[in-house]
Amino acid sequence: MQFEDWQTAPDPKVIRKEKQKARELRKSQWWKNRRACNSCYYCESPTPAKKLTMDHVVPLARGGRSIKSNLVPCCKSCNNQKKNLLPIEWKEYLAIIGKKKE
Repeated sequence: MQFEDWQTAPDPKVIRKEKQKARELRKSQWWKNRRACNSCYYCESPTPAKKLTMDHVVPLARGGRSIKSNLVPCCKSCNNQKKNLLPIEWKEYLAIIGKKKE
C-alpha cells in the first residue's frame, strides 16, 4: 500500500477558510516583519521583501493550517517547485536536484 492511498481529499470549505486566514495574515504587521529578512526560507537566497511569497510549510491540501508557525516567506521559484510537498519530501527533492547538478 502506498502513502498516497492513505490521503483523503481535503474539504473545499476548510481550504477556503484557511486561504482567507492567510490573506488576512498577509496584511498584518507580523507578516511584514517576517518577510523583512529579505531571504527565502528554503533556498536562503536574498530576495526583496516585496517579491517573497507566503508558503504553508505543511500545505493546506495535506492538512496544514494558516497559523503563524506554518507560514514562511519564500521566493516564487521555491514556492512553485515545492507545490504540495511536505518538508521531508521537499528536502529529498532538493537533495536529488543537488546531485544532478554535480
